[in-house]
Amino acid sequence: MRTIEKIVPPAVFSVLFCICCASCKKQISNNEEISQLIKEKIFSLGFSTDHIQIIDDGYLTEGDIVLSQKQLDLKPETKFLRIAGNEQYRTYNLLTGLPRTLTITLSNSFPLSYGSALDDAIRRYNDEDLQLHFQRTASHGDIAITSGYGSWVAASGLPAGGAPYPTIKLNPSKIGNGTTATFTEFLATLIAHELGHCIGFRHTDYMDRSFSCPGRSVNEGSGNLGAVNIPGTPVTSDNGSWMLACVTLNQNRPFNNNDRIALNYLY
Repeated sequence: MRTIEKIVPPAVFSVLFCICCASCKKQISNNEEISQLIKEKIFSLGFSTDHIQIIDDGYLTEGDIVLSQKQLDLKPETKFLRIAGNEQYRTYNLLTGLPRTLTITLSNSFPLSYGSALDDAIRRYNDEDLQLHFQRTASHGDIAITSGYGSWVAASGLPAGGAPYPTIKLNPSKIGNGTTATFTEFLATLIAHELGHCIGFRHTDYMDRSFSCPGRSVNEGSGNLGAVNIPGTPVTSDNGSWMLACVTLNQNRPFNNNDRIALNYLY
């Protein structure tokens, strides 16, 4: 999951959590402006070429995944994780130096509710007793959460060089603000999703985005990433994963059993 990209009737947020390799400040350009070469590079990495948009120094695909030119020029490894019919995927890079603690900084420009949601997202990961531990810090975090504005909801990126992607951008004008427990859980789900991208996870409904995004029957394509099924996972659809591409407003998605299997398999 990711933050909210747009609203689809009746009130479903297309929470396409951004895998960003560039900041997400600018409004996005038309799909016709993207060269065929860029489309081929994006597809070869296993990402969708449906409705590609330009954001600063990167390309936004799958509604929330931003890839930099540098990443497009990289040759990926041939692995990703798969769970059942709607799978859990990882990208071609993961964190190294385990066990390790990742610190997270939240910009003071956000309402107080965003801090509460971040604390909840951190708790969700730490409760899993992984080799990755998350900790909030006042400044100079390994991952900085900052605000941005545009047609997108949230944006983050893929790991590189064994380190997490260093930035998550949230768009308060699209996400909104609230003081209820329901809103906090919803926002924690979005932040946890973006953190998932930062440590190497892709969308669970990778093979069919219409599974969580109404009206968007898109196969993101496996490209040359490869596929490895996680032992012990079911062969039926995964309805509640925190890494589904879209989420309904005020919906809460804590880690389900399949998510825990995937997290423990990687970390």
